[in-house]
Amino acid sequence: MYARDNGAAARDTQQRLPAEELVETAATALRMLADPTRLRLVWLLHERARDVGELASATGVARPAVSQHLGKLRLAGLVRTHREGRRAVYTVRGGHVRRLVEEVLSAAEHHLTGAPDHD
Repeated sequence: MYARDNGAAARDTQQRLPAEELVETAATALRMLADPTRLRLVWLLHERARDVGELASATGVARPAVSQHLGKLRLAGLVRTHREGRRAVYTVRGGHVRRLVEEVLSAAEHHLTGAPDHD
């Protein structure tokens, strides 16, 4: 094989790669979910909307820490917030995030239990 053939193959592969901005945004979302507290928060929010007090109580994490985690998750585009009176209520931002959290926890469960993978 000639050197220029390798270059052509490399260009073809690069053209199939997702855009740099897309990869960076996805990596940021995964970094946010790599923290166990944030993953637990998103799991709780994937079920239904909750406020900081509910989330703090459910996780055993102090309210200020929960608020900081939620702020990071919001900036990463994983959760959104709306007001109900004086309360800020958080929800997961769409089905993609819900499915991502379900899938990563399911994959972890399969890894821990030795259950076969799904195709």
